[in-house]
Amino acid sequence: MTDGGRIPRLRYDEGCLAAHALNAVGDRWALLVVRELMLRPKRFQTIRAGLPGITAGVLTQRLSQLTAAGVVQHEPEFGAYALTASGRELEPVLVALCRWGIRHPGHDPRRFISPTALMLSMIANVDRAAAQGVDPVAGIAAGRESFTIRLDAAGEVRVTPGLDAERHFTLAGDGNALARAVYGARPVAELLDAGLIGLDGDSVRAQAFTDLFTLRAVPAARSAH
Repeated sequence: MTDGGRIPRLRYDEGCLAAHALNAVGDRWALLVVRELMLRPKRFQTIRAGLPGITAGVLTQRLSQLTAAGVVQHEPEFGAYALTASGRELEPVLVALCRWGIRHPGHDPRRFISPTALMLSMIANVDRAAAQGVDPVAGIAAGRESFTIRLDAAGEVRVTPGLDAERHFTLAGDGNALARAVYGARPVAELLDAGLIGLDGDSVRAQAFTDLFTLRAVPAARSAH
């Protein structure tokens, strides 16, 4: 049952809690709509721009279903959609799917990746052991979307929308160009010289920052007991 006692349309008639969760977010595109809203509210067309292949009709349906399930809310005064508190609780699910996906064969990093998808990928695929104690504040500028990335003491990635004045550098480009900078073998300076990305600020810190991310599976940092 969702907020206000609403019950979403049943897709799986089971008592399993996983099936119950999938009744709310298990339709095609649903979790990816949640992904696009994870870091900030967005208007309809901005959501759609991050989901190539989805039709306007299907996106309308998914937003309606997610709203009925208490996962998404419409903010008519801003003309935008945002996640509810319940929707934001799905962030660990999406990050876990990214970590599982990197272990599953067949991933092609050359395919389209939205800026928000890249941010969640970076949360999942930072080398947390190597990132402990590293302190650069990175800006990411991707067209109409921008983010600030920090690393906490445990080497975990923290992403906030917008560009913080404290950032040491800003990498600019579309999602795929930025993914090449973060995950690819070519150095940041080489991508910059080729005109594939933009860089404002400390290039040494930028390279050291991107070196912390990998598309190879890395073990999670162990917590103290």
